Amino acid sequence: MSSGSKGGENQLAQLASMTTLSVDTGDLKLIKELASTGYITDATTNPLFVSQAGLSGDPTYIAFVDEAVAYAKKKLGTSQGAEVVELAMDRLAVNLGKEISKLVKGYVSTEVDPRLSFDVQESLRRARRIIKMYEEEGVPKSRILIKLAATWEGILAAEELQKEGINCNLTLIFGMVQAVAAAQRGARLISPFTGRILDWHKVEAKKETWEPSEDPGVVECTRMYNYYKKYGHDTICMPASWRPSRGKGYELDEIRELAGTDRMTIPPNFLKMLAESTDPLPRKLDPASAVKNCKDAEFGGGKLQEKEFRFLLNQDGCATEKMCQGIRAFVADTEKLEAAMKSKLN
Repeated sequence: MSSGSKGGENQLAQLASMTTLSVDTGDLKLIKELASTGYITDATTNPLFVSQAGLSGDPTYIAFVDEAVAYAKKKLGTSQGAEVVELAMDRLAVNLGKEISKLVKGYVSTEVDPRLSFDVQESLRRARRIIKMYEEEGVPKSRILIKLAATWEGILAAEELQKEGINCNLTLIFGMVQAVAAAQRGARLISPFTGRILDWHKVEAKKETWEPSEDPGVVECTRMYNYYKKYGHDTICMPASWRPSRGKGYELDEIRELAGTDRMTIPPNFLKMLAESTDPLPRKLDPASAVKNCKDAEFGGGKLQEKEFRFLLNQDGCATEKMCQGIRAFVADTEKLEAAMKSKLN
């Protein structure tokens, strides 16, 4: 593999020369600081970040919450209690995303309420409404990725939205069947959770440390990238969620081992750590090698159907357990924010 090193450049610069980088946070100050390096083009948010913003007490975020509540009341009136709260929460996510869109030049990811992860029609309604609000605020839909959990229903919702020109980020991906089904149905981007895949295998194998190249999260994300390149899928592979393969002190193992993948979303502390290192960063993934290295036959004859998807997902313990756990965690964050929004409306 070729090296990404360019005469003493830091590893953030080296990584950005081969992989498009996104910052994984809802903290506007950190996004601004990191975007100013010129190496970060995108930003991802999730229900935790929106909830943290809504509950932070910071004047900027208080203004976002107040505007969201006022907007929802004006649109629906206070008589529609649950619907007002729901609209206010979507509006808060848009307010945060709009501000982020001023700081980065690429995609901003905004997640649909994770409680709708098994409801195609409601996911579509909420996604379309989020996009409409963005457009009313002057943010074109081409800048937004609608985040949906990669359940069967989430994948079907993404398929429909993509046909409408609304790009989707299928998240909470922990196994090949999710990655393949998402690509076969035209999703713009997937977010496989490298570190959480490792977490599951640590427990399963009763093993604490791995060589980075053998880290199960790295292996699975590499497999997804290779499959996409071999079978001509345009879907972007954007790993997220990072752990130290070799344990404490090796926090950047997985990131370095996936250098060259299409995109990555990385939290601010790890981006700063990359910026502090000037060691050469070899490229590990590239399209030509991917085609050669892919050992997978094509899934589902080119298009997985529901019964195949559900069976293969069931057979993948990591994907089944971690996806469900991830949805539960995002639901808990959403419900915290919902309670805060309700109190604002009373």
